[in-house]
Amino acid sequence: MKGRILTNEAIKDFEIFLREEEKSENTIEKYLRDVRAFSAYVDGDRITKETVITYKNKLINENYAVRSINSMLASLNSFFAFLGWSDCKVKSIKLQRQVYCPEEKELTKAEYMRLVNTAKQKGNERLNLILQTICGTGIRVSELQFITVEAIKNGEAIVSLKGKTRSVFVVKELRKKLLRYVREQGIKSGAIFITRTGKPMSRTNIWREMKNLCESAGVNPKKVFPHNLRHLFARVFYGIEKDIAKLADILGHSSINTTRIYIISTGTEHRNRMENMHLIV
Repeated sequence: MKGRILTNEAIKDFEIFLREEEKSENTIEKYLRDVRAFSAYVDGDRITKETVITYKNKLINENYAVRSINSMLASLNSFFAFLGWSDCKVKSIKLQRQVYCPEEKELTKAEYMRLVNTAKQKGNERLNLILQTICGTGIRVSELQFITVEAIKNGEAIVSLKGKTRSVFVVKELRKKLLRYVREQGIKSGAIFITRTGKPMSRTNIWREMKNLCESAGVNPKKVFPHNLRHLFARVFYGIEKDIAKLADILGHSSINTTRIYIISTGTEHRNRMENMHLIV
């Protein structure tokens, strides 16, 4: 098998391809970051499948999480497929499905409430409502832009991302809070959660503001990021409905296997269930 040379032009062409495929900005950024990291590793040398396998082993030896390594390999495999280098693609690492979520990673409902109350005490009503909107609807942070004045008045937001469109319902209490907020802020139309310049709040800004609540709220910063609010919504919904297919539709997942990750219970819950089986005599 002949080796290939990875060029900056090839990476630029790949970026154009991803945009034509209507991938999200976050996905494009992730793919390109992974490809550039690999490019820096090979440093102009010829690429063979053995090169990619060696890179894979390097990531393993550097103690990257298995999910992270598989994610990087998926980016590279997509890149190789685009270039027609299918013989350079490598297999992902087999990972047994996780039975439970580590305690230190799961945001509890009590911790969420402390974050919301702390944001309110600090006078940050915008962040207070962002937390409640994500957790109360299950939307992604990138979908906050679809929470508009018009959507709130209708009680329903139409979210259109990644080539898919779905309806997101807004419960009465949240709707009342948001309508009051837009009146107080003088927001007549468009996105509700905006900066001083009128632009939609970015993921980075929201993440930073959430982290600033942690110490006062007494919540581990490792648990506090926007996507964990979406996970909390999923667990609470599933705890009530026990309908994973319906939950997948609400979250906008194409595969129920993705939804399964969201509803994994904690190790403590898993342990308690095993204790309650009373199979030891």
